[in-house]
Amino acid sequence: MPINVNNPEADTLTRKFAHMAGVSITDAIVIAMKEAIERRRKVETPLQTAARLREKHGVTLGSSARKPLSREAFDKMWEN
Repeated sequence: MPINVNNPEADTLTRKFAHMAGVSITDAIVIAMKEAIERRRKVETPLQTAARLREKHGVTLGSSARKPLSREAFDKMWEN
């Protein structure tokens, strides 16, 4: 799926990175995104990420949200 970037700074940075790395613009984007994702994973644990996203979107967890789902709930999720 193609992406379209209409931000001059993003374009400039992508081209600069592609030139420095000696790769195409597409490869530069892929490399940069992989590196950014890896850095983010090293900074935050999955629980910290979930907490950050809950706070960002104003989601609070009640006591029922902390209980494990029943086997029936998992079975229902996988039904076709």
